[in-house]
Amino acid sequence: MSDPVNIKGLADLQRMLDTLPAKIEANIMRGALRAGVKELAQEAQRTAAFVDRSGALRDSIRTTTRMRAGTVQAAMVSGPNKKDKRPYYGRFIEFGTKPHVIKAKNGKVLAIGVSSVHHPGIRPHPFMRPAMDTRGQAAVEAAREYIRKRLATKHGIDVPAPLEEGDE
Repeated sequence: MSDPVNIKGLADLQRMLDTLPAKIEANIMRGALRAGVKELAQEAQRTAAFVDRSGALRDSIRTTTRMRAGTVQAAMVSGPNKKDKRPYYGRFIEFGTKPHVIKAKNGKVLAIGVSSVHHPGIRPHPFMRPAMDTRGQAAVEAAREYIRKRLATKHGIDVPAPLEEGDE
């Protein structure tokens, strides 16, 4: 299991958002989360380039945002979607696989001319989790900046820049 990630400033951000109407909050949060997760996706793409030299894995990393049960959600995903044939193997690279047997379906043979083969498995080569570990705080800062700018330009609310550590 992975260690928890501590990110500073989320409580202050939530207190400020609680003062906004729900529709404005949802629209602003969707954009803010998109800005934050984009930071993570760029790092994951950079890391994936070292794992899969073809570039297909890197190109399959994308971000999504959606509204579900009144909550805005954002995600960074890797792999195929309904419209295209992106590589499906991102999860195997991220988490590795155990040794296993690959069998041909319906009594046919595999492309190499045999009916089954023993796959030795692969070691994990994470590219998604390290992106969160190294760029998690930058993602929160990108979201914070998006919110600050959006409130100032669209809604005329002046949100002061956050204090640096040690400033008071």
